[in-house]
Amino acid sequence: MLFLTSLKSILRSALVAWLVFGFAGAGFLPLTIQPAAAQSAAARAAVDAAKASATVGEQADGFLGFVTPSTNPPLAAAVAEINAGRAQVYREAAARTGATPEAAGQATAQQLFARLPAGQYFKTLDGAWVRK
Repeated sequence: MLFLTSLKSILRSALVAWLVFGFAGAGFLPLTIQPAAAQSAAARAAVDAAKASATVGEQADGFLGFVTPSTNPPLAAAVAEINAGRAQVYREAAARTGATPEAAGQATAQQLFARLPAGQYFKTLDGAWVRK
């Protein structure tokens, strides 16, 4: 029974990836999801610096989160700005593909984690922060 549950989970993940990234004809043409599409240069710079200092990290849901609590209002505003842009992109991807915004976010998170530089943090779906 555990094997069937695991197999269903794997198949569901594969289906979501296929829906989000799409196939066209005989070749694989990924739909490029740009989660940082709606962000200012200042927000991006603040978040990049916070990622480098291990204050902010990527999360498995496709959003940014605080690795360590922050009392920096401009940084919190930058994270909120980028997360709002990502939420919009995930909704648009879901509308195009038939997947849920949550699935689009999780699929994007996998791409973001793969590109994450060594030393930065990623939060798994179970809530644990992991240093790459």
